[in-house]
Amino acid sequence: MHMPAPGLRVTVLTGAGISTGAGIPDFRGPEGTWTRHPEQAELLEIDRLVADPEVRRRGWRMWRAHPAWTARPAAGHRALVDLAEAGRLQALLTQNFDGLHQAAGSDPADVVELHGSLRTTSCLACGDRQPTVDVLARLDAEPDPPCAVCGGVLKPDVVYFGERLPDRALERAIAAATDGDVLLAIGTTLTVQPVASLAALAAESGAEVVIVNAEPTPYDRIADRVVREPIERALPALVAELVARD
Repeated sequence: MHMPAPGLRVTVLTGAGISTGAGIPDFRGPEGTWTRHPEQAELLEIDRLVADPEVRRRGWRMWRAHPAWTARPAAGHRALVDLAEAGRLQALLTQNFDGLHQAAGSDPADVVELHGSLRTTSCLACGDRQPTVDVLARLDAEPDPPCAVCGGVLKPDVVYFGERLPDRALERAIAAATDGDVLLAIGTTLTVQPVASLAALAAESGAEVVIVNAEPTPYDRIADRVVREPIERALPALVAELVARD
């Protein structure tokens, strides 16, 4: 873990917008996955997953085709590595499950995956965990692959609708948001709770709130600064500015 240096402490919150430059569509934007294919949202409902084998079959096909498997980190991901190496990063909170922060070189100990990870899959019955790629390799023979240990329902370790966020991840996020000098929210619509409320918690704690997002968010009104420029261009310059500050 990179330890913050004396001086400015920056807590970063990222959403799907930081990964669009890596070729992964966001969810709610004009060209977002759910904007273009609203039927896919139901594949991420935990109750539907548990009750309906067809939802599970469609869901596994969706995950196998997900661009996260071939995406490479973009300039925004790499800029945040620079922030950490300069000793300015308090924590990197992300709503993304694509693993691109770690792939860019961010220390996994700095990354708090609030909405889980696509890299692993767990059994809802016995908790057995395995790499998701191993499950995907079974799909041709088993379109709704059961747990090899107990026969239970498998689900990627992504937080679905109807599931709680991991308690430890949320606790770390709240602590970082309320103990930093700056909250930098990047590529997130700030509409999904409880993560969206981190912006308000940071502001109430006296932190400077900076939002970098193409579309308006509900928290723009409390932000000290709102940046609408493309993340690929805006974030490296913003990181350089933060690194230069005391």
